[in-house]
Amino acid sequence: MSTIALDRGVRHGFSLAWRGILKIRKNPEQLADVTIAPIVFLVMFTYLFGGALAGNTDAYLQMLVPGILVMNILQASMTAGVQLNTDVSKGVFDRFRAMPITRSAPLIGAVLADVVRYVVCILVLLVVATVMGFRVQTGPAELLIAVGLALAFGLCFCWASVFVGMLLKTPQAVQGVMFVLIMPLTFGSNVFVGTSTMPGWLKAWADISPVTLMADALRGLLNGGAIAGPLAGSLIWMVAAVAVFFPLAMWAYRRRV
Repeated sequence: MSTIALDRGVRHGFSLAWRGILKIRKNPEQLADVTIAPIVFLVMFTYLFGGALAGNTDAYLQMLVPGILVMNILQASMTAGVQLNTDVSKGVFDRFRAMPITRSAPLIGAVLADVVRYVVCILVLLVVATVMGFRVQTGPAELLIAVGLALAFGLCFCWASVFVGMLLKTPQAVQGVMFVLIMPLTFGSNVFVGTSTMPGWLKAWADISPVTLMADALRGLLNGGAIAGPLAGSLIWMVAAVAVFFPLAMWAYRRRV
């Protein structure tokens, strides 16, 4: 029965995901954080720090792009929690309860709808990076795997945002808490600089951070190099994120709604 319920939840989730996609079509300004922000971060860090850290901007760009991709996917993932919190506040979930859908469908739908945002973020970032001089050093297969891995990373860690969105009372509180959580994750990693010059206590965390491991996996796929270790570590973090935050999100959802 649990398998049947899960199947129904996913099917209903896809139906509600279409609702989220239609909202994006009607309000394209919702994509500002996955279009403008990646460009700003990429240009700013490349030209401010590229020469100082790598000797030239071209070398730094090759290192930076995969890391910036992980950073922006992680930041984009917090939108699901904010949007769900807004829907609860507006009474949208009261209507959902009257519909013949599984309890988990609204949450699954919100997470699946976010895939559109992640795809836009990845495309914008790769196009702008290419114009600036970034080049994929491997091949089309590795590029597609890197894109798929980045999407999976966003989907897995999105459940943390859903949990916070269901737990807190206002969208502003959700946004504030997610910002506080995401900033140390991104800056306490090797997105912008290597971990070798970090203090011991920070390096110990940065080396095993999900952001560092995913950034290294994408660097291996896009630039060539070691992939197995970072990929295995990333997959462990992704499975752990779903295993921890999906049940917590469902608990908070039942408690709230």
